[in-house]
Amino acid sequence: MPKKMTISFAALAMGVVLVMAVALFMSEPAHALPEYANRTGESCATCHVNPGGGGPRTMRGLIWAARGKPDAVPELPGVLLAPGVTDGAELFQIACASCHGVNGEGMFGARLVNGGLKEAKIRGNVLRGRLQSGMPSFEGKFTSAQLQALIEFVVALENGEVTPIPAAIPLEPPQLQGAPQSTPAAPGGN
Repeated sequence: MPKKMTISFAALAMGVVLVMAVALFMSEPAHALPEYANRTGESCATCHVNPGGGGPRTMRGLIWAARGKPDAVPELPGVLLAPGVTDGAELFQIACASCHGVNGEGMFGARLVNGGLKEAKIRGNVLRGRLQSGMPSFEGKFTSAQLQALIEFVVALENGEVTPIPAAIPLEPPQLQGAPQSTPAAPGGN
């Protein structure tokens, strides 16, 4: 005589939920990072400190991820990128060096040293960004004094008037001083 099979209500409900979950995930395609840039209309550097994506996120990127990665990156009006910083070189290190290199030598972003760009073009690129090259817009991220200091620094970088930061700063070898805390015991044995 064949055995009678019974399915519990819990097992049936679990099966239905599993089928619905698979159907839901299969209807919505997964998106890799470059596809998000296409969906949002923003460069990867809008959400990531590194313009190639991955790694630490900017404040906008953190909020975007917390909201479940919508198709619009949130605006953060009135949030300055470097509050209280007035030095153009320091502003460059904060906002530009991760893409353009510490000395403007170019990395992900264009080479700035001896690049030939004029002040008006630099200002326009900083304020509007360059989506095709991945440069985000920095409009509203600096005070007018900060923006002017940054542009003056980049112009000086373009003209070769800025002394490059050395790749390595030579340091003297450490000098260790002191006496042993205890006298080592004489080795013994059997």
